Amino acid sequence: METIETIIIGGGQAGLSTSYHLKQLGREHVIFEQAEKAGHAWRNDRWDSFTLVTPNWSIQLPGAHYDGNDPDGFLPKVEIVAYFERYIEKYNLPVQFNTCVVEVAPLENGSGYRVRTSSGEYQAKNVVMATGSFQKPKIPAYSATIPTNIKQLHSGHYRNPSQLPEGAVLIVGAAQSGMQIGEELYQNGRKVYLATGFAPRVPRRYRGRDIVAWLVNTGFFDITVDKLPSPKARFGANPQATGRDGGHNLNLHQFVRDGVTLLGHIAGAQDGKVLFKPDLRDNLARSDKAEKDIIAMIDKYIEANGIDAPQETLVDMQDGYSVEDITELDLKSANINTVIWAMGYTFDYSFIKLPITDEDGFPIQQCGITQYPGLYFVGMNWLSKRKSPILLGVNEDVEHIVTHMTR
Repeated sequence: METIETIIIGGGQAGLSTSYHLKQLGREHVIFEQAEKAGHAWRNDRWDSFTLVTPNWSIQLPGAHYDGNDPDGFLPKVEIVAYFERYIEKYNLPVQFNTCVVEVAPLENGSGYRVRTSSGEYQAKNVVMATGSFQKPKIPAYSATIPTNIKQLHSGHYRNPSQLPEGAVLIVGAAQSGMQIGEELYQNGRKVYLATGFAPRVPRRYRGRDIVAWLVNTGFFDITVDKLPSPKARFGANPQATGRDGGHNLNLHQFVRDGVTLLGHIAGAQDGKVLFKPDLRDNLARSDKAEKDIIAMIDKYIEANGIDAPQETLVDMQDGYSVEDITELDLKSANINTVIWAMGYTFDYSFIKLPITDEDGFPIQQCGITQYPGLYFVGMNWLSKRKSPILLGVNEDVEHIVTHMTR
């Protein structure tokens, strides 16, 4: 068994940031990445027209903060992938691609871990789990009851409208991916049915600045995990937002104006029909309230700090409230030939042979540090703060665990 001081599992932004710091310190390590190329999630789990949802200036990986000529723009998919490729090359980071980790187990002498991979076995003093929160597409079991002539795919496998058969499309999930894909499809002439949920809405810009800039200034991204109402709140949906075409608002009420049929939460499927809860108005109300709460927080911050920012009143759209609840949708009658599951992802740490997760399967840790010496997590939602997994904030958690690991 080859011995390596530190093994990093996952070559996304969290794994690469960890590698950067260890490289700067001259510490022996390797990254095991199961994909064959850099930027896997951005390269393979995003559609063709995808762009960053946060402005370019929010790219703040260590040693590679965005320094281009469009800080307030939104990098397209191909340039995001190129950024990761350059990052690995610039710092000569030791990424071993096409390597799947199948087991992590403590050594019998308690001095580290045995890591079994598709390319062999290793032992390490430290193991950093950097696989993130988006390991496995979330698709409900009742999808198996949908007729086989209906094309089904997860949002991570959607690429563009021409990929889909003719006819209407049912999108299940109205957070970032579902909203962006839905907009692209109806703008390309498709009839879209959209099953909504609890995803919040934010305006793209407010009072002269991008919403992300205000959220950074107000400390929104620095809210710590102990401020959440419950552990399950860690899994809340990402806000409805887009950076496409320079960034603009996404609003369910506007979708209604544009011809989209809104539905409540999906409740199941049987006999060629899909069932929905009669909760569309509740979902709309939650989305509307989230936006109102966000702008109220920003207004309060502006006033408290005497900031010179132009006054703005957002348009109060109500179109969605006039829509009748549909609790049953016959796929054939509605000419729906595609179902896109935009319900997000889940994660699985069963390959770690230690009691490391809570009842929700989430790692038990404090700011990424577990009770087991040398075992760490980075890059997951709400490890320490709201910004823990994103390009803007992942480095903060990484610095914390690297300091703990090497002190």
